[in-house]
Amino acid sequence: MSGTTAPTEVVLVLSCPDRRGIVAAVSALLFEHGANIEESQQFDDVRTDHFFMRIRFSVEIGGPSLEDWRALFAPVAGSYGMEWTMRGAATPLRTLLMVSRFGHCLNDLLFRWRSGQLAMEVPAVVSNHRDLEPLAASYGVPFVHVPITAGTKPQAEAVLRELVEQHDIELVVLARYMQVLSDDLTRELSGRVINIHHSFLPSFKGAKPYHQAFARGVKLVGATAHYVTADLDEGPIIEQDVVRVDHRMTAEDLVRAGEEVESRVLARAVRWHCESRVLPNGDRTVVFS
Repeated sequence: MSGTTAPTEVVLVLSCPDRRGIVAAVSALLFEHGANIEESQQFDDVRTDHFFMRIRFSVEIGGPSLEDWRALFAPVAGSYGMEWTMRGAATPLRTLLMVSRFGHCLNDLLFRWRSGQLAMEVPAVVSNHRDLEPLAASYGVPFVHVPITAGTKPQAEAVLRELVEQHDIELVVLARYMQVLSDDLTRELSGRVINIHHSFLPSFKGAKPYHQAFARGVKLVGATAHYVTADLDEGPIIEQDVVRVDHRMTAEDLVRAGEEVESRVLARAVRWHCESRVLPNGDRTVVFS
């Protein structure tokens, strides 16, 4: 079994109930068909008795194609009850970026993408406002304006569904998109939507959270990137970070510090997801960073 379309490197991620022989079975299959393991990480969650693994392996020219590898691995996966994916390590993830009026996360992601730091393709930027259309244009990315009111949300989400299907979108990133997705859409895109928010929730909800935090004299500014679920801002966490602040800083200083940490945290989460480093684990995640 061979083909000329085999990617240079392949990433395999899997999870299953823990039992003896998983690593041996996977390694033996790869060895048998000429693969060389370049990177391997694994985790056994003793709380749930569940096993997680990520392997990046190289393939010789003329060896099994990606489709062949999937066919070869399927019997092993079936015998262990695995949930698994396999993709070319260099294959970019088709990603839809969504934003409202705050452009710091969008600009950071587009810059990292253009400079080759993120393994993604960006077919479009979607927004419910036109403020950031020039920013998208400066990166040569089509901008789709989808205005939303309380009465037009179903129609707006229908447009979003069409975009996801039209562009074969694999990941949706809410880069400070200030609209709540419906439960139905959230379920349809389960595990494929990443959101970023300030870590002051639930203490500082509503408008101007950084100004609320300033009024309370906070000493840390933070951000959380997570998968979107029907429970607002409570989906499985991918990455978090904080930066210290003090009494000398103004409310505007806190805003700038918050924007910087939000951008960093979201970029890490997107990069790890695009590199198949994030595995769902119930209400948590396993991140092979």
